[in-house]
Amino acid sequence: MKLVPLGDRVVLKQAAAEETTKSGIVLPGQAKEKPQQAEVIAVGPGGVIDGKEIKMEVKVGDKVIYSKYAGTEVKLEDEEYIIVKQSDIVAVVED
Repeated sequence: MKLVPLGDRVVLKQAAAEETTKSGIVLPGQAKEKPQQAEVIAVGPGGVIDGKEIKMEVKVGDKVIYSKYAGTEVKLEDEEYIIVKQSDIVAVVED
């Protein structure tokens, strides 16, 4: 199966949560904070949404940072994804 987003939505795969802090302290499961960094898996077509032309500015494979409480979490074939609107993506991470 494959997720195909509609409109200005983007499917993201979250980066793994950190297991240890920079100082080496191991974090238990509930103390791990969900990362806000993810990889773009699929991008919607954009188009006219609510009377405004939406041009998609991210592409598959981009590493992005998104708003903390944004999106809808989805589990598909034992993989977890988050679907967000493009406006919830705040930055593209470039190497």
